[in-house]
Amino acid sequence: MRFSGKTVVVTGAAAGIGAESARLFAREGAVVIAADIDTEGGERLARESEGDIRFRQCDVCDVEAIRSLMDFAASETGGIDTLLNNAGAGGARAPIDEIEPADWDATMDLLLRSVAMGIRYAVPHMIGRPSTRTGGSSIVNVSSVAAVGPGYSPTAYAVAKAGVLHVTKLAAADLARHSIRVNAVQPGFINTDIFTSSLEISGEAKAIAKGVLAQMSSNAQPVKRGGQPADIAEAVAFLASEAAGFVNGTSLLVDGGITIGPRESWDEDAPKMFDALLAMAEAAEKQVSESKA
Repeated sequence: MRFSGKTVVVTGAAAGIGAESARLFAREGAVVIAADIDTEGGERLARESEGDIRFRQCDVCDVEAIRSLMDFAASETGGIDTLLNNAGAGGARAPIDEIEPADWDATMDLLLRSVAMGIRYAVPHMIGRPSTRTGGSSIVNVSSVAAVGPGYSPTAYAVAKAGVLHVTKLAAADLARHSIRVNAVQPGFINTDIFTSSLEISGEAKAIAKGVLAQMSSNAQPVKRGGQPADIAEAVAFLASEAAGFVNGTSLLVDGGITIGPRESWDEDAPKMFDALLAMAEAAEKQVSESKA
């Protein structure tokens, strides 16, 4: 019961990583204020989960809605001990030379501004909480492996998630005076609806696409299975807990090893770039020698 007596706010809580995190916090004693734009999913989570989960409808693209969410959480229990900034979606998919300004802004509002404003309006309700004396008061932001470079996501999403990492560091410095820790988690290929929810296809087609993605994900990284929301929820809970009381201003990669290097570094059947270059050099040398002969 690591979170007994604590109040935890989770955004994007109706499904995926948010729902699994909310369930874990509640099972371990927290009062969880679960926020999402999806009222039906959020109410179902609160109704069917073990522990104390209270749903609050919130669109994190609306700054006033974020303020209202944090005020509501504090009014329910007297304050906030942990905030999980998780809400998000795939955002605009166009490349940088085609993306429309409005789509860029909408992606940043959803994935980056919501994190900054979540912190902004949660912190007044976190200052002075009893848990801060033992380093237990914390904020966890969900970034992504996409923050480390291209190839993992659309451009706008990757830029926003890189911003989340930097906001995490800066917020950790700003909030040190209040004994509030701020960290991030960087999920890899996690089997949630985030990849298919924005596709303009039928529900049946989305289900098929999700199944294909789940099968593909088992071969995407050294760990031979697809990532699950529970993998991220466990990492989030660690960062939020007293066990991580000396962890601050950093990010935890939970990616099955997908970012350790090119596929050849962990897949023995993948073409080895150095071997290919060496073979090319030897072939070129042989060609030169034959031409001289």
